[in-house]
Amino acid sequence: MPRRERPTLLSTEANTTPSPSGGRLLTPKLEAYMRLAKLDIWDYYLGLLVVLSLLPSAVRLDGKILLTLVVFLISELFVVFACVSFDDITGYRDGSDARNYGPDAPARKLRRKPLLDGRLTEAEALRFAWWSTAAAVVTTALAFAIAPHTPAWAVALVIVSHATFIQYSWGLKFSYIGMSEVVLAGVAFGWLLGPYGLVAGTAPGFVVVQAIVFGLGPMLFGVYSNTNDIEGDRSVNRRTMATVLSPRGNALFVATMSALEALVIVGSSVAGIAPWWFALAMAPVLAMRTTQWVLGFRRGRILDARKLGIRTHRVAVLIFIVVNLAHPL
Repeated sequence: MPRRERPTLLSTEANTTPSPSGGRLLTPKLEAYMRLAKLDIWDYYLGLLVVLSLLPSAVRLDGKILLTLVVFLISELFVVFACVSFDDITGYRDGSDARNYGPDAPARKLRRKPLLDGRLTEAEALRFAWWSTAAAVVTTALAFAIAPHTPAWAVALVIVSHATFIQYSWGLKFSYIGMSEVVLAGVAFGWLLGPYGLVAGTAPGFVVVQAIVFGLGPMLFGVYSNTNDIEGDRSVNRRTMATVLSPRGNALFVATMSALEALVIVGSSVAGIAPWWFALAMAPVLAMRTTQWVLGFRRGRILDARKLGIRTHRVAVLIFIVVNLAHPL
């Protein structure tokens, strides 16, 4: 049986766009690998800044703690490199990326997909993904070895988070079997609570609250991407809430998840888990989240709503850090 040709979209824009360093220091191949690694996806890593702000000032700059967090950050980087590379390979193979990033979708940046415009071969991308996976395993084990504490729950949470993220679109293909939203939220949750457990050994209620809200952040901009990609995802039987629900049902789902975030924030203040003024401090996040939903589902500007969701997540992280420094555990 002849091998099916993979879709390749040649784009003048994609091949002439300057590299992240201005196009002077990077070779085209290195730039292509950087695009494959999606180095601009850094919102998951912000959980480590929150972890640092949660620690008592007396130990915040402890050498062993800082080394643990640095090594853990490196493991996160490799996990993301593997995840997004496998995701691109899968999307390239099944044609969903060609559909979602094709010339009929000018708002999407084709240069983020070096397999589609031919800058990387499938074999090159696959090698990069597997080497990243191996590096993630090694650096995660090293983080466990260095960590001041290794409670079983924290170790398990980290391992599950890493393993599920790598298999987002590969292996078990969680994003294809209806677990996209769970993985997006669960990994971010694990990447705050897990490393906190490794450096502190405990899981206070207010830390769990921040981990839940932090976890909802990437999910609440990922669902807008899924909404934008409904046609391409349905064509390859990728099951997300956006593809299995009606447009109205999907809008209701996103509204429910946004309301859940508000409930956790306000409820933690009312219950005394968080400072009474925590909900007031997070008011900008609640306002931005409402605006995001209106922008996406009332005005139909889904990608603009996604961008606002990313900014909302970053504002939440900034507020967490300020609150933690003002109200030490």
